[in-house]
Amino acid sequence: MKNKELKILLSAPRGFCAGVERAIEIVEKSIQKFGAPVYVRHEIVHNKYVVDDLKNKGAIFVEELEEIKDKSRPVIFSAHGVPKKIPEDAKNYKMTYVDATCPLVSKVHREAENLNKAGYHIILIGHQNHPEVIGTMGQLNEGSIDLIQNEVDAANYKNKEDKKLAYITQTTLSVDDTKEIIKILKTNFPNIKEPMKEDICYATTNRQMAVKNIAKNCDMFFVIGSRNSSNSVRLVEVAKKSGCENSQLIHSESSIPYDQIKNCNTIGISSGASAPEILVENFINDLKNKFSISIDEVEIIKEDVVFKVPNKLN
Repeated sequence: MKNKELKILLSAPRGFCAGVERAIEIVEKSIQKFGAPVYVRHEIVHNKYVVDDLKNKGAIFVEELEEIKDKSRPVIFSAHGVPKKIPEDAKNYKMTYVDATCPLVSKVHREAENLNKAGYHIILIGHQNHPEVIGTMGQLNEGSIDLIQNEVDAANYKNKEDKKLAYITQTTLSVDDTKEIIKILKTNFPNIKEPMKEDICYATTNRQMAVKNIAKNCDMFFVIGSRNSSNSVRLVEVAKKSGCENSQLIHSESSIPYDQIKNCNTIGISSGASAPEILVENFINDLKNKFSISIDEVEIIKEDVVFKVPNKLN
């Protein structure tokens, strides 16, 4: 089997985005500054490898502040953002907190608040129960934001309160899917207000474009990332829609489908924005044990975005 030649098209950009790098750095710097343990509310980013690594360094992950026994220890809010109530609760508990919300998610939060103040009723395009959506909807009083998940929701949406409408979106959606949803909303509500600048983040857009660029030339496509990572799951969908039907997510419990790969000449690889590069390297090394491999990295755009960590950690 080893002699079988396999060409890998390696999608670039892939992997960590600036928001994820900043969130991980915030946890590491908090441990350096405050000592261990520091608490993190919700997985800092959706990746088991990252979470386990930070646990080993002294982070304890909880879902809610109530679970934290020692309230004198600092707590960090995940990159996905939190409802307004959470920092308020932390203050009531007299807890030190560090907010690792991605600046691009914070931008959507501010957008929602400004639209609300200006008298708009807000539609959020996103996935129910995703922490980012919970955080964005939790910026305003209940009922101020309606969630639309797909084209059917968009087509059936009624402007019950007869208010001015505006829409915002989750930052990690499929660029193409949201395009269709927005088209329906604009047809039904011609005066709907759109964001000044698209809410889907640069990293999501770039990773999806990079996958689109190579998927049609691949017999199989693999996205390294977690099952609860919205942007990773979207990359699999993008690869399928772009011409590689046989696309799949490789997560922490996946076994590599060597039987299928041995029938391929070319495979594509990308990774979600919360997946560290070492997971891509490990995957390629596993393939090297079975096949003769050539790698062609196909980069469509150079990323140079960096987000600073909060001053209190420097």
